[in-house]
Parts: sequence; structure tokens; C-alpha cells
Amino acid sequence: MIDNIPFILLAGAALVAFVILLILSRFITLWIRALVSNAPVSLFALVGMWIRKVPAALIVDSRIKGVKAGLPFDTDELEAHYLAGGAVDHVVLAMIAADKASIPLSFKRACAIDLAVKGTGKTVLEAVRASINPAVIDCPGGGEKIDAVARDGIQLRARARVTVRTNLDRFVGGATEETIIARVNEGIVTSIGSANSYKDVLEHPDGISKRVLERGLDANTAFELISIDIADVDVGENIGAKLQISQAEADKQVAQAHAEVRRAAAVATEQEMSARIQEMRARFVEAESQVPMAMAEAFRNGNLDVNYARFKNVVADTTTRESNAGEVEPEHSDEV
Repeated sequence: MIDNIPFILLAGAALVAFVILLILSRFITLWIRALVSNAPVSLFALVGMWIRKVPAALIVDSRIKGVKAGLPFDTDELEAHYLAGGAVDHVVLAMIAADKASIPLSFKRACAIDLAVKGTGKTVLEAVRASINPAVIDCPGGGEKIDAVARDGIQLRARARVTVRTNLDRFVGGATEETIIARVNEGIVTSIGSANSYKDVLEHPDGISKRVLERGLDANTAFELISIDIADVDVGENIGAKLQISQAEADKQVAQAHAEVRRAAAVATEQEMSARIQEMRARFVEAESQVPMAMAEAFRNGNLDVNYARFKNVVADTTTRESNAGEVEPEHSDEV
């Protein structure tokens, strides 16, 4: 049994060596490719990537690209960015593009930009390309136009094209394209609104661009504003005239309401006066009915020295004349 111990140890060592060679054989091609590309990566580093579930081919290929472009990336940095959820290939390509365009961009900042745009549909490579080749943004976008009204009340509809360049120093934490569009729209509306006449805007549309650029719209954004060009300006409706018509209609309705109030007050006053007339007539009839009684009382007391027979004749004569002539009542109208 003791004599078999060396044999057993030798067999175990051979088995371990075979397993190690089997594992290393998976990465031998990558190791050779990195070696001949002057971007060597140790076999143990490749095994470590496999254990950490990092795609070794991606890391090796990215390192080879960087070395060939004069940017020797460290495999630990590439692995760390991959494990953080970043796109290693985009970062490497962005670094290469920035270096060729003489744009200062560190690996740390490139990784930060890549993680910042994650899930937005954009990449750090696009950000670098936009910094090299300026992009054009349509305002307000979608083929629509911005509506604004000059001081003379004429509506103008404008569309602008904004040329921007990505500012890599402000890309992380800077405002996006939506902020640029909103600020440009606001600037155009303000510029048109401050014009005395719509003719001035049509004659000098570049004045809008100058006023908007003077406002510093790219502050705290991820872009550098290069130019603003007014692509199209159309004359719309006469908003001032419409507002005046609406105001006149409102004033007319208010005046009609006030007139209706006065008419109702006049009708009420007329009804009140008619009631008072009837009241005065009733009082007159009541007072007239008391005259014979007062005269009779005066006769009885001897305070009225009048020939009674003559008085009766006068009364009869008056009654006869009134019956012949007829009593004419004044006509009254209910209208004001």
C-alpha cells in the first residue's frame, strides 16, 4: 500500500494538470491573439474573468483596439466598468474617436458618460461623435411651428434649426435636448413679441437668432450652442383684431345688461306711479264724499248762510251739464 503512494500522488498531479490544461485551453486562443497584438493578457487573468463571469473575449478585443490606437487600457478598468453595467466597447471606441479628434476625454469621464446615458437609447460614442460633428435640432420639432404675436397683433409662425455640439465636460448632469428646444422656443416667442410690427420680423429674421443667442441658452446644458437659423416664417391670423372684436362684443353685452337694468327700473317706477295715481284718486273720491256731510253739518249748526233751494238748483244744474257733456277720463299708457 505504501509502495502505491507515489503512484497515487503522481496520478493526482496528472489529473490536476489535465484539468488546468483543459481550462487554460479555453483561453489559449485569446491569450495568443492578445500576445501577437502587443496587448498581452495573462492566462490567469483570463481565468479570473471566467470565474467572475466577465466575457474575456470582449475585454481582450477592447484592449487590443485601444493598444492599436495608442491607448493601452488596463484590463482591470475594463472589467470594473463591465461589472458596473457599462458598455465597454462603446467606451473604448469613444475614447479612440476623441483621441483622434484631439478632444480631451479621460477614461473615467467616458465611463461616467456611458453610465449616465444607460437606458436612454444613446451611447457615449454618439456623444463624442456629436462633439466632433455638430448635430442639428429642429425647434419645436415634428415639423411643427412656434406661434407668436407681434405688438401690432399679427400672428407669426416660425420654425428654427439649432446647431449644437456636445460639451463632454457638462454632459454628466447637464440638461438634455428637451431643455434646449424649450429655451429656443421661449426665446423666439419673446423676440417676436417684442417686435413693433410683423413686417420687421419678416424683413430681418436674423434678428430673432441674434436675440436668442444673446440669452445664453446653452447654460447648464450638455451642449454648446453654435448657431440658430430661422428656417421658415409664415404670417398667421390677425390676433389683435380678433381680440378687439371679442372685447367689443363683451362691452356690447355689458351695455345691454345695464340698459335692461335701467328699463326694468323704469317699468317698476311706472307701475309704482300708476299705483300712486289710483291711490290719489281713491283719496280724492273719499274727500269728495265727505263734502255733502260737512255742508249738512254746517246747515244744522247754522254756520252756513246759504239759500238751500238755490244750492239744490246749482247742484242739479251742474249734474245736468255733466250728464250732457260726459266726463272725459284721461288716457294712460303703460309704456314708458
